[in-house]
Amino acid sequence: MRRKSRMFQDPRFLKQSSLVILIFQTSSLVLMMRYSRTVASDGPRYLSSTAVVIAELLKIITCSLLVFMQEGRKRNRAQSSVSSFLSVLHRDIVSKPMDNVKIVVPAALYTIQNNLLFLALSNLDAATYQVTYQLKILTTALFSVILLQKKLDSTKWLSLVLLFVGVALVQLPAGAKSETTAITAITEATGHSMTSQIIGLVAVLCACFSSGFAGVYFEKILKGTQQSLWMRNIQLGILGALTGLFGVFVSDGEKVSKDGFFQGYNYVVWIVISLHALGGLVIAAVIKYADNILKGFATSISIILSTVISYWFLHDFVPTSTFFLGALLVMIATFLYGWERKPPVSTSTTRV
Repeated sequence: MRRKSRMFQDPRFLKQSSLVILIFQTSSLVLMMRYSRTVASDGPRYLSSTAVVIAELLKIITCSLLVFMQEGRKRNRAQSSVSSFLSVLHRDIVSKPMDNVKIVVPAALYTIQNNLLFLALSNLDAATYQVTYQLKILTTALFSVILLQKKLDSTKWLSLVLLFVGVALVQLPAGAKSETTAITAITEATGHSMTSQIIGLVAVLCACFSSGFAGVYFEKILKGTQQSLWMRNIQLGILGALTGLFGVFVSDGEKVSKDGFFQGYNYVVWIVISLHALGGLVIAAVIKYADNILKGFATSISIILSTVISYWFLHDFVPTSTFFLGALLVMIATFLYGWERKPPVSTSTTRV
C-alpha cells in the first residue's frame, strides 16, 4: 500500500500520467467537437459561446470539490471543512485583488481561444485545423524564451522543426490533384466556401498566439507563487466564466433571448463540454509537472491517434506514404525533445 502511495506521489509518474491523459483528452475532444459542429440537427445548433461558459463553470465546481476534499483531510468534522474551504477562498482569491488582475489576462485569452477553436472547427476540416493549430508549439516556445528566459539547445529546436514538419506531412494530401479533389469534396459535403475556410484559418492562427502567450504567462504565475493548483484554476475559471458571459451577451444575446441558453444541447454537446473542462484541468497539471512545449508534443501525438481513429472507425481518411513519414518524424521529434545529455562520468575512483 505504501509503495502505491509513493508511486502516485512520484513527480515522474504524475508527469507521465498527465501527458497520457492529455493525449486521450485532445484526441477525443477534436473528434467530438468536429462531429458536434457538423452533424445534422432538427432544431437550432448549440451556441459555442454558451458551451465555453458551461465548461468553465464545470471546472470551477470540480476544482472546488478537490479543494474541499484537501481541506477535509485536515479536519475531522464537515463543518470545520466548510469553514476552512471558505477561509481558503477568501485568503487566496477575495483578499488578493491585484492577483486577480494578473489572472484576468490568461483567463480572457483562454476564453477567446476556446471560442476561436469552435469557430475554426465550424469552418475548417479536421486536417487543416489540426495542422495549422500546431503553430501553437512554436509560439509557445517563442514566448517561453521571451517571458521565462528559457534556453533551448539546438537539439530541442531541431525537434520542434521536425515535429511541425512531421505533423504537416501526416495531414497533407498525396499531391496537388488529390488536394484539389479533397477541397472540392469538402466544399460539396459541408457547404463551406473559400471565405468560410479563410475565417477558420484566421481563427486558428489567432488561437495559436493566444494559446502560446496565455499558457506561458499562466506557467510563470503558477511557478512563481505557492498557491494551490486547484485554487488557481478556480480563480481562472471564475474570471473566464465572466469573460465568456460577456461574449455570450455581445455575440449571441439575441439568439439566447429567442431560443434559450441551452438551445441545441444534447448528449454529444455535454460530452464536448466535459472534455473541455477536463482538458483545462489536465493542462494545468501538465504546466505544474512539465512545461508547455512538452504539452505541445503530447497534443501532436494525439493528432496521429485521431487520424488513425478516423481511418478505422469513421472511414473518412485514407493514409498515404506522407502519413507514415510524418508519423515517424513526430516520434523522432518526441524522443529528441525528451532526451537529455548525461554529464560525463568521471573516470577517477575514490576508495574509502
